[in-house]
Amino acid sequence: MKTQMRPLIILFGVLVLITGVLYPLTVTGLAQLIFPSQANGSLIRVNGQLMGSELIGQNFTGAGFFWGRPSATATNPYNAYDQKTLTGSSGSNLGPLSQSLIDTVQGRVNILKGNSPVNSSLIPVDLVTASASGLDPDISIAAAYYQVQRVALARGMSEATVMKLVNQFIEQPQFGVLGEARVNVLQLNLALEGIK
Repeated sequence: MKTQMRPLIILFGVLVLITGVLYPLTVTGLAQLIFPSQANGSLIRVNGQLMGSELIGQNFTGAGFFWGRPSATATNPYNAYDQKTLTGSSGSNLGPLSQSLIDTVQGRVNILKGNSPVNSSLIPVDLVTASASGLDPDISIAAAYYQVQRVALARGMSEATVMKLVNQFIEQPQFGVLGEARVNVLQLNLALEGIK
């Protein structure tokens, strides 16, 4: 029995060392060396103050800011998971025939129209529907353009100036084919505040 157990224990120890210590340290070290910003969460800091992450949406609600895509975790949007308050990334799991979903979307439409009553453009779908994760940091170009009039009016700026700023923050699809053109809401709002 000892002759069989000894090789098993040694093999177990070697595999724990390789897969539980050496491999994670190697991958973490390479990530820190090659992609330090991404490895640390793509955080945006301004004058040493943490403003947020490029990868996680923020809950902007003021008329003078661009609003991101709604969060499915509506009562506690954009928070890390907390078992007590049930926050974190999640979808609503509501189907297209769900009356609750229809009411929620209609409520969001009413809020957008109420905050920009003179805007007669069609409301882009990503401004009224939550994503699967509820944490999207980006909105479509159409969603950004839809909000230009409201933001310009609230800030006392010309629509042309705000539109020019939006156009500066359009990110093209990765490698020209992966995903869609989009605008990062946090970066755009920081630029609006004069923080680049």
